[in-house]
Amino acid sequence: MAKRSHMVLESWPPLMANVATSNNDRTNSSDRGNSKAQGGRAQHDGVQMPQLNKNRENSNASPIYFNRNLSIRLNDHNYLLWRQQTESINKMCKVKDHQLLRTLLKLKVNNTLFNKNETQCFEETCLRIVSSCNSQSLEQGLCVHTPLIKLGLQGNMLLSNNLLSLYAKCFGPQQAHYLFDEMPYRDVVTWTGLLSAYSRADKHCMTLELFDSMIASGETPNEFTFSSVLRSCSALGEFYLGTHIHNYIVKLGLETNTVLLTSLIDFYAKCGYTEEAHNVFRNMDKGNTITWTTMISSLLQAQNWSLALKHYIDMINAQIPPNEFTFVKLLEASCYLESHYGKLLHAHLITRGITLSLMLKTALVNMYSSSKRMKDAIKVLHLTPEYDVVLWTSVISGYTNDLKIKEVVSAMQEMEILGIKPNSFTYTNILKACATVLLFELGKQIHSLAFRTGLEANVSVGNALVEMYMKCSNFVEDGFRVFRGITSPNVISWTSLIAGFADHGFERDSFQFFLQMQAMGVEPNSYTLVVLLRACSTDKSISRMLKLHGYILKAKAFSDVMVGNALVDTYASVGMVNDSWKVTKRLKHRDIITYTNLVARMNKLGNHQMVLNVIKHMKDDEIEMDGFSLSSFLSASAALAAVKIGKQLHCYSIKSGFSSWTSVSNSLVDLYWKCGYAEDGYRAFREISDPDVISWNGLISGLASNGYINSALSALEDMRLAGLKPDSITFLSILFACSRGGLVDLGLDYFHSMRNKHGITPELGHYACLVDLLGRAGQLEDALEVIDNMPFKPDPLIYKTLLGSCKLHGNLTLAEDMARRGLELDPSDPVFYTVLANLYDELGRSNLGKKTRQLMEDRGVRKNPGQCCIENGNKVHIFDAGDRSHPQMTDIHDKILSLTKELKRQGYTLQDTEGSSYHSEKLAVVFGLLNTPSKATIHISKDIRICSECHDFIMLLTRFIDRDVIFRDGNRIHAFKRGECSCRACYQHSFHEKKMYSAALLG
Repeated sequence: MAKRSHMVLESWPPLMANVATSNNDRTNSSDRGNSKAQGGRAQHDGVQMPQLNKNRENSNASPIYFNRNLSIRLNDHNYLLWRQQTESINKMCKVKDHQLLRTLLKLKVNNTLFNKNETQCFEETCLRIVSSCNSQSLEQGLCVHTPLIKLGLQGNMLLSNNLLSLYAKCFGPQQAHYLFDEMPYRDVVTWTGLLSAYSRADKHCMTLELFDSMIASGETPNEFTFSSVLRSCSALGEFYLGTHIHNYIVKLGLETNTVLLTSLIDFYAKCGYTEEAHNVFRNMDKGNTITWTTMISSLLQAQNWSLALKHYIDMINAQIPPNEFTFVKLLEASCYLESHYGKLLHAHLITRGITLSLMLKTALVNMYSSSKRMKDAIKVLHLTPEYDVVLWTSVISGYTNDLKIKEVVSAMQEMEILGIKPNSFTYTNILKACATVLLFELGKQIHSLAFRTGLEANVSVGNALVEMYMKCSNFVEDGFRVFRGITSPNVISWTSLIAGFADHGFERDSFQFFLQMQAMGVEPNSYTLVVLLRACSTDKSISRMLKLHGYILKAKAFSDVMVGNALVDTYASVGMVNDSWKVTKRLKHRDIITYTNLVARMNKLGNHQMVLNVIKHMKDDEIEMDGFSLSSFLSASAALAAVKIGKQLHCYSIKSGFSSWTSVSNSLVDLYWKCGYAEDGYRAFREISDPDVISWNGLISGLASNGYINSALSALEDMRLAGLKPDSITFLSILFACSRGGLVDLGLDYFHSMRNKHGITPELGHYACLVDLLGRAGQLEDALEVIDNMPFKPDPLIYKTLLGSCKLHGNLTLAEDMARRGLELDPSDPVFYTVLANLYDELGRSNLGKKTRQLMEDRGVRKNPGQCCIENGNKVHIFDAGDRSHPQMTDIHDKILSLTKELKRQGYTLQDTEGSSYHSEKLAVVFGLLNTPSKATIHISKDIRICSECHDFIMLLTRFIDRDVIFRDGNRIHAFKRGECSCRACYQHSFHEKKMYSAALLG
């Protein structure tokens, strides 16, 4: 700050002239302000007194003191009006003042000359009258103005300044400015009075322009002038100009003035320069309660809650007594800290004997209600008999945030008993709660109350009503009707309308409203853009999303973190992951939400490798993982069978304290079971302090997919004993377990118990599991009957399920029927062609198999070969069928050929189709043999089912080379060990393949 004291101020007027002007609140004050000095005052070069009403053609205000209805022209000798005037004065003045003023006015009317004492007496009387005026005694105060002019006393500075203050207080700064223009003499009080009037009226551009005129007139500002100007600078964000004013203050030697120090702290804090505010504060000798409170307030504004509390402790140590405003600010800070800080502050204000004013009581109630301690809030509420609508609104806000609707209604009734009328904030809070919990009837009743009290047209109430109707009503017309009733809709009104239409599926209409709001002159904010981006989450909305992206770039809203995050999420939600990643890298500001949303979408789309790559970018951005992102990374590790990376993430969760998060623990359970680590999966589950339904579902699913069928069924009973009810996901895992274990009767019992015992309506997935259960057991006709009698239309998946069972049991007729039905629903699905063609081949009808494959080729349908993933070190290697791009491909292929020859030489019978040596399963398992330590278990994952040929190859390979392989495909986990597989081949492969397995194993 010391550097500023050396700056010269000769450039002051040009600096002030650069301040942005506003057409609404600037009326060429430089013409008004540069008035001609009279009566011995130095005349500023080139400054002239402006003419009356000069440059005021566009002003809506009119000069009140020229209104003949309020002023008296004494030479008209209108006794009646004069009597009314004096009687009005009598209502507000002492009797002696009234009599004296009446006598003096009569003397002046009769052209009697006043002596010096009489003139002084008249001035003192008028001064007492004007000084005691307020908005209720406005007319009486104005009646003094005309006598002052008639008696020639308008040059009295004290009287004129008080009259200027009266006009500013009662009519606003524009009317006061008319009086200011007619004042023959002005001093610093005159200028400061008008400046502060404009500043209080939030006419900040006019305040700065008037200050420019004051400097040009040669008048030196005082501390109150600077305080008003600094307030306007902070409101306009004119930081550069404010620093020049600081320099001027230093040059005038006012830098130690307490009033100015307080204003400077407030200015720097509101401009976002907390460190500068702290520097000003440190330069004070000791300060007082106001300066300390202002400093604490500045820290709160910067959201530095802990430092604000530390300053309070320093304030006490400096023996500066806090007042109620200090505690009000501190209680605001405690809302963002742990709840015990608020209680300590409450105890401290009691021990210091601070009177519990209504404002302080409201702050305490707000503190307790924000921390959901409504019992304490109600105790504070009734400590004193003083109540107002703000206090009760804080109580209602606490109840609504906690969604305690009954208590909200009770509070409203108590307000009515006390005679306190709700205001717009009261109704807004209740309506938001109604929108959150979908209480439509209560919302309509609140609407009725707002209508009766005339608050329906209030913008904030109208906005809350629009939101409530859009969320609670089934008809968007209800919300639109309320919107049309808002007199001047603001950006929140339009955003609520747009969000409502988008949520109801009317994306096109929401974009039309977006165009209309701009046509009405209302600029969208960041939340408006976020709402529109969320409406573009389907493939049909891609063109709108691209246009909106263009608008965001043009409007320079891309730098907004919330908009940037929404844009990243929208691109990912429509499957444009690469574009989403490009947008992410172009963001100037990335936070944990950016990456959390991105990896969640990537996981959903199956781009698990990209998810793990994000970890490095987060480290580069110095962004720490939170519980949500950690769960996504663990899910990606599980999908890729990247158990080493998963274990590293497990260690991070323990060090960072996120292992106590149930969502993280559930992801760990999922990771270990999907990677075939049964013991670690059990251990991760046992370490959950309070397992929820998702935890139990993860355990049951893991047991079932790893072949522990009986354990999975036992886990269901343990879940019930723990007091948790199974949900639809639980029964999917149970039916899957029964299907894999061949437990037909038990599976049917579980299926029927869903509706009868647990009140769960079976969904399409449950019927698919039931069809699979019956089909694997050979009950194909029963499975078909289930499909035909389902309460909803089948999808391609359920036909594929029964088609697989037909192939398993060699039922060609039913297989052809299932393929036909499935292709009618999805002609581009290659599974129907492939399974049917393979069945033709197995039944010796290879000509039909070739025709089916040719038909598939003619229709442009391509088989999805799937990808195999294997972890080596901290890297996941991905293999595609026929892939020759891997740097070790030559060694891998040679190893496959040599192993195949060796297996055949040993007498094993293998299928050997064209190109089978480049199947992704074989590439991955041989890569593991070449790159992992001997005796180490090889972990592989594939996004679709393993092919039967590769299944045979790996199973026989483990017998030959004494290596275990855990292979997770799209259906289950295959644990290959010593020539056997946990999937039990009799349930996994066709009747033709069973003979081959038996021969191979016996040989």
